[in-house]
Amino acid sequence: MLVTDILAALPLARGTPDPLFRQLYAQIKDAILRGTLSAGMQLPPTRDLARLLAVSRQTVLNAYDQLSAEGYLHGAVGKGTFISDHLAQPAPAADATHAPMRPLSARGEAYASAMESVGFHRGKLRPFRVSMPSLDLFPFDVWSRLEGRRWRHPDHHMGYSDPAGYAPLRELLCVYLRASRGVSCTPEQVIITSGSQQGLFLLSQLLLAPGDQVWVESPGYQGASAPLFAAGADVCTVPVSADGMDIAYGIAHYPDAKMVLATPSHQLPLGVTMSLQRRLELLRWASARRAWIIEDDYDSEYRYTGPPLASLQSLDRAGCVLYVGTLSKVLFPGLRLGYIVAPPALVEPVVRAKAVMDRHTAIVPQMVLADFMADGHFGRHIRRTRDAYAERRAALLAALGARLGEQLTVGPSDAGLDLAVHFRRGHQEAAVVARALEQGIETRALAYYANRMATPACAFAPGLLLGFSSLTPAQIVDGVDVLAKVLKAAH
Repeated sequence: MLVTDILAALPLARGTPDPLFRQLYAQIKDAILRGTLSAGMQLPPTRDLARLLAVSRQTVLNAYDQLSAEGYLHGAVGKGTFISDHLAQPAPAADATHAPMRPLSARGEAYASAMESVGFHRGKLRPFRVSMPSLDLFPFDVWSRLEGRRWRHPDHHMGYSDPAGYAPLRELLCVYLRASRGVSCTPEQVIITSGSQQGLFLLSQLLLAPGDQVWVESPGYQGASAPLFAAGADVCTVPVSADGMDIAYGIAHYPDAKMVLATPSHQLPLGVTMSLQRRLELLRWASARRAWIIEDDYDSEYRYTGPPLASLQSLDRAGCVLYVGTLSKVLFPGLRLGYIVAPPALVEPVVRAKAVMDRHTAIVPQMVLADFMADGHFGRHIRRTRDAYAERRAALLAALGARLGEQLTVGPSDAGLDLAVHFRRGHQEAAVVARALEQGIETRALAYYANRMATPACAFAPGLLLGFSSLTPAQIVDGVDVLAKVLKAAH
């Protein structure tokens, strides 16, 4: 086939946002890489090709210039334009793009598969989406004003920043954590991360060797376990009872573990709190075995029967607890800000490792959050949302008692954004979840929190996790009515 015939058949879409010269450039480039146009072939003069394609000569000139700049064409005035000789070995044919991908490394496989069982809710908000703060209560107008002020008056902080985070924010968080959670720390121990997920990943990579045993709660949040799998750890499940993680079970079955991942203040999904006896037992064991404890404190601001409980870290005297927190639940998930409070001896290694991952977390959101806290908006927002969530929690408990008291047993409800309920009768979780979704409500089976990648699995009573924080009381009542009909039909 002649070059002119090949070029005449190139599809150019007129009336689209993509300029014609960019389309022509891309089509000729693709033909070269496919081998349809071979090295050494001479392309038509720009006037001839413009007439052939019914485009302006400038369109062809621009396409040729771009191709020449990238090394696909060469030529000179009076000699013509040719496909470059160094392209004599064309790229694989188009169907090669469907060939099997080259295998990932073992580490790559671990990274790619670690989050495959973690579900993410998207789309329109419906009852009873779990672990979702109420965005309608957030003062976005205040946040926008503070952010606009930062953009209008940029300063030296807008360049590369400290990997540990914006210093004024670290200072404010230190004051807040000491006052509200009893965390024992200095500002230097606070390291800002891009959400708690990054913090968990960073610590897993830094503190674990492949094959190291790690205790995790079962049931428990699989997103928190994913960084452990990515690090090649041997993830070991420990059952959860009314007093929290069963420390005696962990000691008996995995005495040589190097790390414990725990949620002492509010366990997800069961909602229980680790008793003081078990907290002290865990700290004694970790100190004696030189093991690390990661305390994942994801929504402790929301406690409805008294002030927030003191952190496990506040009891640590051996420097073995790393406190990990997030601002996704108290502010909004899209902010992607979290923090680590590290023991003094670990601060420098964690900060250096953080710099390898992303140099530093985005600085403007940190600056705006510092302003938000310093001006008192943070404290007011927590108080406002705590009151609203308490009202919504009460509405959910009342509706469940009135409509489903004979069908469901309600778990601990004194903290958090969600409520675990257990079936009194033999309902199938998966069937209930699927039927509820058909009726327009989202529920999450407790079996979702069984860590299927870890061994052994721990048994627990079947049921559902219901989120209430993002819903109005009226939406909660309507959602419970729908759930009652679903359970009645499933019985």
